[in-house]
Amino acid sequence: MDNGQFKTTMRYLHIALVKLFIIHCFLFTSCNQPKTDNAGENSPYASASTNSNPHFDLPDIQQNGELIVLTLYGPESYFEFRSEDFGLQFMIAREYAKSIGVSIRVDVSRNQKDLIRKLKEGEGDFIACQLDIVDSLLTQVNFVGETELTTFMDSVSRQRKDDSLRPRQHATWGVRKDSPLLTASLSQWMSTHQKDFFDYTTIRIKSSGGRTYTPRRKVSSPILNAAKGEISVYDHIFKQYAIQCGWDWRLMAAQAYQESSFDPQAVSHMGAMGLMQLMPSTAKDVGVSQSEVFNPSSNVQGASKVINKLNKRYASIANKDERLNFILAAYNAGSGHLDDARTLAKKYGKNPDVWLGNVDAFVLKMSDPTYYNQPEVKHGYFRGSETYNYVNSIRTRWSEYKKKIK
Repeated sequence: MDNGQFKTTMRYLHIALVKLFIIHCFLFTSCNQPKTDNAGENSPYASASTNSNPHFDLPDIQQNGELIVLTLYGPESYFEFRSEDFGLQFMIAREYAKSIGVSIRVDVSRNQKDLIRKLKEGEGDFIACQLDIVDSLLTQVNFVGETELTTFMDSVSRQRKDDSLRPRQHATWGVRKDSPLLTASLSQWMSTHQKDFFDYTTIRIKSSGGRTYTPRRKVSSPILNAAKGEISVYDHIFKQYAIQCGWDWRLMAAQAYQESSFDPQAVSHMGAMGLMQLMPSTAKDVGVSQSEVFNPSSNVQGASKVINKLNKRYASIANKDERLNFILAAYNAGSGHLDDARTLAKKYGKNPDVWLGNVDAFVLKMSDPTYYNQPEVKHGYFRGSETYNYVNSIRTRWSEYKKKIK
């Protein structure tokens, strides 16, 4: 049993003991009360269903060492990118978890009704997404952070020119009524740290030398010198490692330009790094250390290993040119998201092994809650339009390179 499973077991044991205590109290009271004609109305069991929610407040969370956050998939709440967790509201909740000295675990629901059920039944500690303030919830939920979150989300959406991040009116986070200490702690923390929300949600990468990188990218020309057959100053690296994954080196160059514009120091808003934009977890997985990730050769070598893994993952797609579309899409979005799109393509009668007019159509739908909240979808929301354009842009640039660079 790993540490996460142990914490979950202890949480449910705590809840079970509380419920047993409540039942014991009701049984004891029942046995000592005089019988009356309206026993059904006065029975302690009549109120048991409304008062038996497990009490799991701030001290219990800190003792257990884990904060369980309930949320929905969405661009502003929570999503996965290349096997890492993102979402503005998730990132803020993660900082709160750090402030009380615990780890964070995310439990994703498909709709607000399920969120409320999980909160009431003690399956999570608070809701960290835009929960609508409605009268029917006032007796069940403490609403926290409306002003702080609305101000922050409105500012971010305008700064990034992204309407998908705009806050809903009268939307907030929610804590169970029987967690007053957690409610007070979270409310005070949000009020005190609102000014830090931008910092909490800005990716910063620290190199082994102590330098901190914020999102940046220096744009270069897509072709250095066509007359000399030079795409970039890194051509010798692409030629070396393209062989290891069975690619045309010009294809790897086209991907590198799409990823970083040939900037070996590039850092994306999601924390991807270097020429081929390796995420921290991906770099670690392919043996590229933090001290090497901005080294062009090490970064491209790591990317070639990723490409080899994806080539094996999609080996069932026999046509190599067709398979390339899936490798590129998975490199960009993550194989989990691509597999979700393939699952939906099959569900709606399309071919899950064909990109054009089949899987690409469902990649584009993966930012629509009608599709990413379907039960077959395991990894939720992602910006499918970015992945769609990523594949098309690389293939178009590769075709240009093949014409101009021999």
